[in-house]
Amino acid sequence: MNVSLRQLRAFLAVAKHQHFRRAAESLHLTQPAVSRHVAELEAELEVKLFDRNTREVLPTEAGRYLQGAIERLLEELEGVLSHVHSESERRRGKVRVAAVPTLSASLMPACIAECARLYPQLHVQLHDQVQTRVLESIRGGEVDFGLAIAPVSAEEFDSEVVMQDAFYAVCRRDHAFAARRKLNWRALGDQPLVLLDHDSGSRRLIDKALAAHQVDAEVTQQTAHTQTAFRLVEAGLGMSIVPGLSLPAPASLIALPLAPALRRAVVLIRRRNRSLSPLAQRVWEQVRAAAAHVPPRMLTQA
Repeated sequence: MNVSLRQLRAFLAVAKHQHFRRAAESLHLTQPAVSRHVAELEAELEVKLFDRNTREVLPTEAGRYLQGAIERLLEELEGVLSHVHSESERRRGKVRVAAVPTLSASLMPACIAECARLYPQLHVQLHDQVQTRVLESIRGGEVDFGLAIAPVSAEEFDSEVVMQDAFYAVCRRDHAFAARRKLNWRALGDQPLVLLDHDSGSRRLIDKALAAHQVDAEVTQQTAHTQTAFRLVEAGLGMSIVPGLSLPAPASLIALPLAPALRRAVVLIRRRNRSLSPLAQRVWEQVRAAAAHVPPRMLTQA
């Protein structure tokens, strides 16, 4: 197979800009030259990489897969070449981490800040995504590793549990349940519920617990983000069930521990039998340390 680095760079530029002219400008090439490089690459691979119309150029499924894989390979190649110059540059590079929204907001900011302090030349790029997309990103090589909710497929991924996160029921402070210290799952049976949608790693755990406690839940709203769920609860549209790492809730709401307790396992995951680069391994260890030092959540009642 005769694929050139110039063809790959032209392909990545078009995938990034979704436009041949803008891609050509970013590479300081003519548009016909970029079009030719992409056409030659498609011919060599015998696969269509872009869907084209008069307004935009979008990668096909094969193109998206190639984009993620080639971006990572080119960065690693550039990293290897630059690190040959000096021992001190071995901490330079980029590490991509995908994380579900609650973990992106709770664990990753402190972790990224600590990496910036320890390794000033290392850039950690966070991909804030729902669980299904986190798994797709790892599977396709778009990121180095991810932070998600167990269980994940042991056939596809290597995983490490780094913490347990309890779920809470959330209601308005004027709700009849607000004065309770805990809330039994059965009490949710006659309550309208605002839950995370099925792209969330937490939803299947919540559904399983509701079924186990024989709660015939009335799910009135589903959302991708807990902050949206909080706003819907504030508006009087029902109660919610959220992971502890999404707290604190707005002041108008109160969070109640559920009895019996339900916890989700937070896991670091990577593609099975794939070793991390030294840089990615450093970030993996920082995420693990950040998870180990999350303080127990103390809930106060008004």
